[in-house]
Amino acid sequence: MNKRNNTKASAAKITVVFAVTVLLTIVMFFVAVNTGGIETTVPQLIRGLFFEYDKDVSIILELRFPRIIIALLGGALMAASGVCMQAVMRNPLADPGIIGVSSGTALAVTLVMTFIPSLAYLSPIFAFLGGLFAFALVYILAWNDGVSPVRLILVGIAVDAAFEGLYQAFNIASGGSYTGAQSIINANISLETWDDVKLMLIYFAVCAVLCVLVSGFCNLLALSDKTVNALGVNINCARIAVSVTAVLMASIFASVIGTVSFLGLIVQLISLFFVGSDHKILIPYSALLGALVFLSADTVGRSIAYPYEISASIVMAVIGGPLFIFLIKRDSSLKNS
Repeated sequence: MNKRNNTKASAAKITVVFAVTVLLTIVMFFVAVNTGGIETTVPQLIRGLFFEYDKDVSIILELRFPRIIIALLGGALMAASGVCMQAVMRNPLADPGIIGVSSGTALAVTLVMTFIPSLAYLSPIFAFLGGLFAFALVYILAWNDGVSPVRLILVGIAVDAAFEGLYQAFNIASGGSYTGAQSIINANISLETWDDVKLMLIYFAVCAVLCVLVSGFCNLLALSDKTVNALGVNINCARIAVSVTAVLMASIFASVIGTVSFLGLIVQLISLFFVGSDHKILIPYSALLGALVFLSADTVGRSIAYPYEISASIVMAVIGGPLFIFLIKRDSSLKNS
């Protein structure tokens, strides 16, 4: 009876957490809409969108809405990628922006835009291949009769630094002239259009389906390899499926938005505290919270030094670093990692 009551209480808590996060995301959406030189009220926005033409609303619709929607979708993808990556590596410190995956995708896109600009429309594919290469490289270099969490992070940081150095070298060698590639590194989403939104929605839908399919594998990966094999599941196939899904989401984020550190890591740690470790709940909640966090970071970057903008990646680094240290000190499992 007590167990049943605890389950109901847990379900009620999760429902409240989801509802509060959705409400906060809606509030942040309207804050983001009104951040800039043109402001509007909610009634004016609704009237201008659905009933009669309003010049201010039209400008906001064309300039701010694509950016806001891409920030929401991108934040959701990056957060879900972080959760999947931490599951497959059994490492709470794993994050696409820290262990080299994001910088690998950005480097691949930079190379394509620099040397084969005619293939720029295929940048998400090259980004995925670059992220997959970086992920495999980190895992191979960290392997020594197994992979320890500390060695994995140290190797990932080294690979990330190497890819970042290669990007800087290409930037200097070309005179820093490729603005498109520079925006990939700096996470600049100020020029996103409705065409980018449509493309992002397609990627998001595909990744959402993949997340549903691999969420069960993520739960199994928390068990020992022998236990998983005893259940009749091929552990290597499960790892590959989750890894490819995680890298795909991080690659899409990097190719459309840029490289951002700490997003997947911080969101996953907070989500664990609120909804627990069941990935069938953890992944969708992390995606929701990631959308809220990244939109908030982008909005703060737009408003804190207006009319100038600070990249969302810089905001995440400034806020995410200290918050990450704080969470490590509070979490006993991370202290021992």
